[in-house]
Amino acid sequence: KNSTHKRLAPMSAQVLGSAQHIAARARRVRVSEDGAQRAAELIAAATREKQYSLAAWGAHELNPSQPTEQTLDWVFLVDTLNFSFWNDTEVAFTVAYRGKQYTGYWALVAAINRALDEGHHMCSAAWCRDVTIETLQHIFRSETSANIPLLNERLTNLHEIGTVLLEKFEGSFATCVRTASGCAQTLLNLVIDNFPCYRDTAVFRGTPVCFHKRAQILIADVWGCFCGQGLGRFDDINTLTMFADYRVPQALAFTGALEYDPELLESMKAGEVWQPGDERELEIRGCSIWAVERIRCKLKALTAPTELNAVMIDFFLWDHAKEHSAAMAAVPIHRVRTVFY
Repeated sequence: KNSTHKRLAPMSAQVLGSAQHIAARARRVRVSEDGAQRAAELIAAATREKQYSLAAWGAHELNPSQPTEQTLDWVFLVDTLNFSFWNDTEVAFTVAYRGKQYTGYWALVAAINRALDEGHHMCSAAWCRDVTIETLQHIFRSETSANIPLLNERLTNLHEIGTVLLEKFEGSFATCVRTASGCAQTLLNLVIDNFPCYRDTAVFRGTPVCFHKRAQILIADVWGCFCGQGLGRFDDINTLTMFADYRVPQALAFTGALEYDPELLESMKAGEVWQPGDERELEIRGCSIWAVERIRCKLKALTAPTELNAVMIDFFLWDHAKEHSAAMAAVPIHRVRTVFY
């Protein structure tokens, strides 16, 4: 039963509320207003230089360029598996596809596209429900000694979405999207209510908090894939928050929008792996969402009448981190093995 009507605030407002609550009480991480201003100026300059737009999404060689209804199942599949790509060692999980080698998130996408080319019906709900660990091991084979992390958890997620799609949504994520009727918050609630693997919650010093990174990025990817048109049109897309992972906080710290205390920085530089729900992790995630909200507010004055939402800012910062990875290597990422990001 859908419990949307019982909720007091839209889900993204709950995420933003969680972020504000954490940012006000964080002991090791600080959102810098000056740093947020600098980040806003950087993004404003970049958007003036090369109109940073949604077209960039479909322009990536691994993303679908001509989306159809079936593409929605591809996006859902990718975001169901979109977590934990950092390496334990110097060796990275690497996928070879069409003459190129990919690492990180793009290795996941390349492996899925390669499997589809090889005849694995990964976008079918029945395939997801029934897939075995042996098949997944083959699909995510690496060019290096480093395998994709958390393979069993990925298998569990696939079994879950396959089962739920067949039982409740006629075997396709397109049914979920159509049911939401162009409302991002309705789709967000639908996903979180029906697919437990998307429920990204924690407890921060006794208070329940939520981040819902993969559920929100799923909606943003549908929006980006369809350039905000047709099945990808969401009239309330601006209500989504940034997607709290480990790469965007690195970009925020690099621009000075986030500041870490020395002890936290030492732990991160040493490559310590924290447990999911560690207070340090929650401070970084919550402060990252709040920092992007502050950047968004400052950008309004710089880019008017154009308004950049948190999704666009997140996409920009993620791309920025990838493009400037050598310079950003001085800023460590936090390491948590989790299915949420």
